[in-house]
Amino acid sequence: MRLRNIRGSREAVAANEFVVHEPELYKGKWNSLFGNDHPIHVEIGMGKGQFLMQLASANPEINYIGIEKYSSVLLRALEKRATTELTNLYFIRFDAEYLNDIFAQEEIDRIYLNFSDPWPKDRHAKRRLTSREFLGRYDQCLKKSGEVMFKTDNRMLFDFSLEEAKIAGWELKEVTYDLHHSEYAQGNVMTEYEERFSAMGNPIHRLVAYRK
Repeated sequence: MRLRNIRGSREAVAANEFVVHEPELYKGKWNSLFGNDHPIHVEIGMGKGQFLMQLASANPEINYIGIEKYSSVLLRALEKRATTELTNLYFIRFDAEYLNDIFAQEEIDRIYLNFSDPWPKDRHAKRRLTSREFLGRYDQCLKKSGEVMFKTDNRMLFDFSLEEAKIAGWELKEVTYDLHHSEYAQGNVMTEYEERFSAMGNPIHRLVAYRK
């Protein structure tokens, strides 16, 4: 799907109070931004922010950080964020490839990956957010008890993700090829894409990966 550029989005994002503009400065001390020692959950590729804002509203005892690479997309999330009074949610415009430049070892409790770009060509496999390369990055900044939760409607990407997790030495649980008709459906928070794909009749796949 072609990403529509919004004129002035980069400038608007750069001026927004809910965006952390120098995330490297918070490496190892993200809790100082929130003013507490609550667990930190991160969504990579957060899109327009519906998922994270629902979670942040329902779980004030958890700190949330949304990472989005594109200003035009992040701007839409900021427009929604401005209508809330949340104190436990910030955003970063950032490329997740450099995740370990902004998060210290064992600083994150959970990572969410929702409907990530499938990068369908084989030569781009290591760009997929569930590739062994990215799992290696998560391994560095996740707490030992931390986990990665991944949802997609793309069967090929899901099967790839299951295989990559095993190769990288991760354990798997709550694996389902049809989330909305599974035992894991209760409490599921849907993203914008999830609502759209579900309405089209596409089954939603989900896994949770962790390390022993």
